[in-house]
Amino acid sequence: VQLQASGGGLVQAGESLRLSCAASGRTFSTLHMGWFRQAPGKEREIVAGIAYSGGGTFYADSVKGRFTIARDNAKNTVYLQMNTLKPEDTAVYYCAADPWTYGSGMQGRYWGQGTQVTVSS
Repeated sequence: VQLQASGGGLVQAGESLRLSCAASGRTFSTLHMGWFRQAPGKEREIVAGIAYSGGGTFYADSVKGRFTIARDNAKNTVYLQMNTLKPEDTAVYYCAADPWTYGSGMQGRYWGQGTQVTVSS
């Protein structure tokens, strides 16, 4: 599975962005998907995850109520809608696919290349 993330950019605090991650291959609908981020000098952290069917989701406490993860298995794409962005959301965002879990323990077996999100105050 190859993953291609897009949609990052520079926005002001309070604005919104939508990230997309397009997957190649016919196994997308069998994989749990997630979004991670890594800020400079910090460890990579999971932001959100979604079950292969779309029937379950997980969010880090820091983004609950502001971010929404969704997937379209017909389009082999997972999305991350980010609202009310804060400067502390600034990071490189990565999409990942995992055969086993989409929750806090998600490790990611396949990774996209990352897209930069910068939120100015």
